[in-house]
Amino acid sequence: MRGLANRMTQTLYAAFAATLDTVLDALEADGVLPAGLNRASVSVEPPRDPSHGDLATNAAMVLAKPAGTNPRALAEAIVARLAADPKITSAEIAGPGFINLRLAPQVWLDELAAVAALGADYGKSAMGGGMCVNVEYVSANPTGPMHMGHCRGAVVGDALASLLEFSGHKVIREYYVNDAGSQVDTLARSAHLRYREALGEQIGEIPAGMYPGDYLVPVGQAAAEEFGDRFVAEPETEWLPLFRAFAVERMMDMIRADLAKLGINHDVFSSEAALQAAQKPEAAEAWLRTHDLVYDGVLEAPKGKAPPEDWEPVELPLFRSTRFGDDQDRPIKKSNGKWTYFGADLAYHMQKAENADAMIDVWGADHAGTVKRIKAAVAALSEGEGKSIPFDVKLVQMVQLLRDGEPAKMSKRSGNFVTIADMVEEVGKDVVRFTMLTRKPEAQMDFDFAKVVEASKDNPVFYVQYAHARICSILRKAADEGLAPSGEQLALLGAAEQALIAQAAQFPREVEAAARAREPHRIAFYLYDLAAAFHAFWNLGNDDPQLRMIVAQNGPLSAARLFLAVQIGQVIRNGLGILGVEAVEEL
Repeated sequence: MRGLANRMTQTLYAAFAATLDTVLDALEADGVLPAGLNRASVSVEPPRDPSHGDLATNAAMVLAKPAGTNPRALAEAIVARLAADPKITSAEIAGPGFINLRLAPQVWLDELAAVAALGADYGKSAMGGGMCVNVEYVSANPTGPMHMGHCRGAVVGDALASLLEFSGHKVIREYYVNDAGSQVDTLARSAHLRYREALGEQIGEIPAGMYPGDYLVPVGQAAAEEFGDRFVAEPETEWLPLFRAFAVERMMDMIRADLAKLGINHDVFSSEAALQAAQKPEAAEAWLRTHDLVYDGVLEAPKGKAPPEDWEPVELPLFRSTRFGDDQDRPIKKSNGKWTYFGADLAYHMQKAENADAMIDVWGADHAGTVKRIKAAVAALSEGEGKSIPFDVKLVQMVQLLRDGEPAKMSKRSGNFVTIADMVEEVGKDVVRFTMLTRKPEAQMDFDFAKVVEASKDNPVFYVQYAHARICSILRKAADEGLAPSGEQLALLGAAEQALIAQAAQFPREVEAAARAREPHRIAFYLYDLAAAFHAFWNLGNDDPQLRMIVAQNGPLSAARLFLAVQIGQVIRNGLGILGVEAVEEL
């Protein structure tokens, strides 16, 4: 993995990374560079300003200092060898030692042929090396239908999982069911109330503190069918555990159905209640104690001018979180002997690590305060196991729902929020998914029901879908005129077409960059840029008939441009596939 080329897919950028590796190897052999230099930071990428060339490399800037030489002098040595490559028409030094390359036209035509040959595999990478990554996302309390607070994290997590698979990772999509807390008891009581209602009792207004949504009505009806009137007058101790399990099971059925509307299906559903029933937290505590990572101690008094009057120092089992960068050690049990949320979560992450090489959690931004302690727990696990377990937490900001700029009304189904089902029914799965990826997840987002279906350039969803639909329309029109795409005379394509190919050729490196950064929104950004490049190329034909996709009386050129259009459509489909969005053929 020392060479640059080994880190990239076998397409255009990989080819020139390999070329650069060969040049650097030759300079080592000639004694210009010392042997064994670390090339990990050497890059081959498009220059920031397209007028500077087709590719740029920082090789001289990165290697000069460890080589004990001047960057510009090293750049001159590299350029002298690169200039001899027939695929490179010019190699120029910019500034203190950056190198800009211009490529022969055939290079772009070969890349277009590579898109055609690889098809749905174009852009796929082996960079993941089969590493198994557990991506946990959504993990909402099973107390109601999926709503907007869950939607963005659900889409980000699912797209991230697809991105990692596309880049050569094995992925486990996991949902953690928080079914062991007091909120589940409240759910059970709310379901029991609806159960009594289903049996004919007038329950009146839903009491404060219970879940008021209509979604519990069918749960109550199902309970009435299942149990008859057996639990109407029974004390709570008799029916609460049963109704808890009954309601959670039906809530999870509802959650799965809601997520399916977004095209989301998890591989694993892990239950917090099952985790505790299997005594995984006890096992985790025992393991941590054997590694001196848990001790019995007293928490500091709550911070402030003075502790509350009812505060008393209590000895608790504390995890040595400060050893791993946290600001205080954390209790894994409460004074009543029950597990803290952190204690259960610590055991859960230990369970996940049994079957994964790396872990990613996608959380709402309101969980930011727990990131440090969970990272400390996974770091402790890595230390105790003697192996590195990469772990990352992606925080997702809330989304503000609007309708023509005004706050959207709540859902009758839920009682106090807009559900995912409502959103998908109104604007469609693809609009919801793509829109959720049009901003970085840590940035605030407005979702305006009117704007996300607007047919304008300002609406990224429409703009990208329109590019693919426009390509399909062009191909239908060509077929009607007896024309078919052909890659036999691609040499007829000129500079404008090559610029479009260059934009498409960035897709493999964008995939790898997005996968490394764990940022699927980069693919949405890239697709918008590619769509813009295609629309701009298509619009050239409005001013010059010779630049139209189908040129009258010039079948060979038309066939070559149609071939280009097919491959641009393929790249758009591949990108949309990562995002879980359909590439429509008509709008």
